[in-house]
Amino acid sequence: MIQYIVDAFTDRLFCGNQAAVCVVEKWPSDSLMLSIAKENNFSETAYTKRNSDGTYDLRWFTPAAEIDFCGHATLATSFVILNYYEQQAEQIVFHTRFKGDFISARTSEGISLDFPKFNLNVTDVTDQMEKTFGVRPLEAYMDRDVLCVFDDEKTIRDINPSREDLLKIGGLCVGVTAKGSGGYDCISRVFAPDIGLYEDPVTGSTHCMIAPYWSEKLGKNEIHAFQASERTGELLCTVKGDRVIICGKAVLFARSELNLD
Repeated sequence: MIQYIVDAFTDRLFCGNQAAVCVVEKWPSDSLMLSIAKENNFSETAYTKRNSDGTYDLRWFTPAAEIDFCGHATLATSFVILNYYEQQAEQIVFHTRFKGDFISARTSEGISLDFPKFNLNVTDVTDQMEKTFGVRPLEAYMDRDVLCVFDDEKTIRDINPSREDLLKIGGLCVGVTAKGSGGYDCISRVFAPDIGLYEDPVTGSTHCMIAPYWSEKLGKNEIHAFQASERTGELLCTVKGDRVIICGKAVLFARSELNLD
């Protein structure tokens, strides 16, 4: 099995979010895919298989479990397929188990990813949220993830929640966001202790919630987002109806052959 390690949502090594991408000829067992993900110990290891019609199947595993949707690992997989397997293709169709089909395409700004938009279901701002973050959110929303909105960028950068407190909030991921500066429309961080991650460096899937929020708030369809993790990352998001188009860059760190005998 050939495995690539790619830094996604960045144009520099050691920034963005690492993902391992395994290109397979037939599906390994779920237990083997989970074991490889644990061995890699990245937030995501993606597995992809080419179909006879030129489309690809795509699955994602954290070190703890298979996940329903991962944005940065989809970008990493798209980068690998478009650069090393389908060099003449302008776009790739991915079939996923839980979220339908995704289309990734080459653009002048990197690779664009056509994702489903999350819902912004208003939920109560709770005392537990205030305890977790040390500051009471202005608003909170729930879909697969929880999104808490704050009133300033410094709060987002300074937040240092405990894993135990985050787990009490709910949601697969817990995103925090505020209005951005310096050319960015918004700033965010994303935590995911429920799936074995404390903080996810750059999170494409949660921006399917973050971008629609700021699109509505700012009255614009295009959102330039910055994720303020230690590694940092940038996402260019366009909200189109019930879809969010997220564009980003990626760089290859390594290509290896896994010894599974």
